[in-house]
Amino acid sequence: MGLKVGVLGVGPVGDRLVRLLNERKFPVDGDLKLMATHEREEVLGDKLYHVHKIDENSFKGLDLVFFAGKEGAKGASTEWGRKAVKSGCIVIDNGGDFRMYPNYPLVIPEVNMDVVTKDTRYICNPNCSTIQMVVALAPLHKVARLRRIVVSTYQSVSGHGEAAIEELKKESAQILAGETAEQNPSIFPNQIAFNCIPHIDKFLPSGYTKEEMKMINETRKIFDEPNLLINPTTVRVPVFYGHSESINAEFELPMERQDAIEILSDPQRSPGVVCIDGINPDPSAINNRCDPNECQFPTTADLVKEEYKDAVLVGRIRNDTTIKNALNLWCVSDNLRKGAATNAVQIAEELLKRGLL
Repeated sequence: MGLKVGVLGVGPVGDRLVRLLNERKFPVDGDLKLMATHEREEVLGDKLYHVHKIDENSFKGLDLVFFAGKEGAKGASTEWGRKAVKSGCIVIDNGGDFRMYPNYPLVIPEVNMDVVTKDTRYICNPNCSTIQMVVALAPLHKVARLRRIVVSTYQSVSGHGEAAIEELKKESAQILAGETAEQNPSIFPNQIAFNCIPHIDKFLPSGYTKEEMKMINETRKIFDEPNLLINPTTVRVPVFYGHSESINAEFELPMERQDAIEILSDPQRSPGVVCIDGINPDPSAINNRCDPNECQFPTTADLVKEEYKDAVLVGRIRNDTTIKNALNLWCVSDNLRKGAATNAVQIAEELLKRGLL
């Protein structure tokens, strides 16, 4: 017998949640209950669904509900989260309202699922950029303990929602037609087509953005390392799907490139990670580009491949030549899947395995 499951929010993350629940054959009893701010018909995961208007009685009879907010979106969780729990649901929330609350577990299943107990009723998904960085670094942290992280992100527009996807399409078409891009200032502060914007979420008096502070605070909470040094710069780039990150990681104990490659290439030691590194075997590297030392590495274009779509891909692993026990690495992941929906569904699957749901 399956579970009665609901999804609140039918944007890009909600769409991926519906797809994943079907793809992974999650045991749903009957139809998924889709909810949003107003009633309508909506195509999600290539199927037409009836979307119910959310109200006080929406959660009755449900065992599990996913809150499908965009990157750290606020509002729905504070209005409906506790009501869902009072109705008897377990909540897995992609929004950012409760992530830093002390009694709300912030969970990446490959890293810290043990913080969830039989009494847990509300679980938070971390921010998408935090998830992929932590999945990549957690196996190395276990071996050599992180001391400092410097990270620059290259985040796709889908993290900002459907309007941002359409904005990039529109601006790109205008520029390619020889026109001036008609930028919508309510979406991005600058033109996004053929541009990079070092501004995600609101700025704080410190000069950092809220997105950057999420990466600091959430990573510390997940690792249970309140003094871990983290220095992020988050950048929006003209890519539709998939985030990339350039990471410099310094460790307390010795950590060399070959050690990291060995660890990150082992699925048992590095669950959720695919290491793509070493000399590029493609003959074009020599025949066309005359580069016998060309390395292979992942990009967001690889995320369309079936074997990579829910993974964190890591490559360009190098020793930092300026300091001991430090590495540079590159990682990419699908922000709507592993950075949001996949992580949420994996949490639910682990709850089932552990008899907590």
